[in-house]
Amino acid sequence: MKTRHQFCFSSAESMPLVSSESVDLIVTSPPYPMIRMWDEMFSEGRPEIQDALKQEHGNTAFELMHQVLDPVWKECMRVLKPGGIACINIGDAVRTVDGDFRLYPNHARILQAALEAGFSALPPILWRKQTNAPNKFMGSGMMPPGAYVTLEHEYVLVLRKGAKRQFNRPMEKQNRLESAYFWEERNIWFSDVWTDLKGTVQKMVDPLVRQRSGAFPFELPYRLINMFSVKGDTVLDPFLGTGTTAAAAMAAARNSIGYERNPELRRAVLDRTRDIVSFANTRIRERIEQHAAFVRERVAGKGPLKHRNVHYGFPVTTKQETHLMIPPLESCRVLDRDTVEVAYTDQQERIQMELFNG
Repeated sequence: MKTRHQFCFSSAESMPLVSSESVDLIVTSPPYPMIRMWDEMFSEGRPEIQDALKQEHGNTAFELMHQVLDPVWKECMRVLKPGGIACINIGDAVRTVDGDFRLYPNHARILQAALEAGFSALPPILWRKQTNAPNKFMGSGMMPPGAYVTLEHEYVLVLRKGAKRQFNRPMEKQNRLESAYFWEERNIWFSDVWTDLKGTVQKMVDPLVRQRSGAFPFELPYRLINMFSVKGDTVLDPFLGTGTTAAAAMAAARNSIGYERNPELRRAVLDRTRDIVSFANTRIRERIEQHAAFVRERVAGKGPLKHRNVHYGFPVTTKQETHLMIPPLESCRVLDRDTVEVAYTDQQERIQMELFNG
């Protein structure tokens, strides 16, 4: 099995290289309006945004920034297959403009635009990003009402195009079975509040590049890709950044397409592919280890599990897990400056089974 990953360094307001209804899943995190690190990006070629910020017209700047993003959501609607899902990680912003401290609800504005584009909203995920700072409140002092609630969460909006996706042909059904996740993973992943994922720090040499990109942790797109797509699907990220979604798609045996308007990030994207084989296989091994630990605890407390996986031979909780198979990566090859091909193998099934029994 092989997957292909294509990187396009241009704006996603128009994606002519992506055919209509050709994408199975979208996982992305756009620049956040009204967060200072992205002011310059939103203002490029749009002097009205820069003017609104200079004149401290916060509501106007907020709306104008979102009008930059609106065409992307319409393009996402065009390229997504019927039944396909879009997951948008977005945080609200807090900012003082003209002496007025307030919240700018990015998640609500994007949800509004997505619904107007034709998406249906599914229950969202609240990603809680705790801070260890001792003084967590915003504002001053202990006297009401001068302090504000600390903003420690972001949203993952979950949207669908049309009705629920169908798997009708025998090969589609078999691939869906092999793309299953573990029962205990399901219980964590499909919670509406995620507390176990921490934010990540960009580790790139060029500090100017770091200032122009925000990244979510690898586990966030990896989790979403496993939740809402099957092996061999195509995953799109219209705001690729440093390529975290593409790396997660490689690890999950999905194809990917990424758009990034900043060509300075090309090197950072390709650098991630250098160790993707060992990195992804380590994550796969962790999943097997975590399942082994779950089984040992479950058997000790409640007795043997009823079902057994046909590929690995280890116990699983439900019948839906019996054909689950996580293909390890064998190689990653750069085909050209913007295309990568990943090959997979089943040679490590025995190794994973030995690990489980060990």
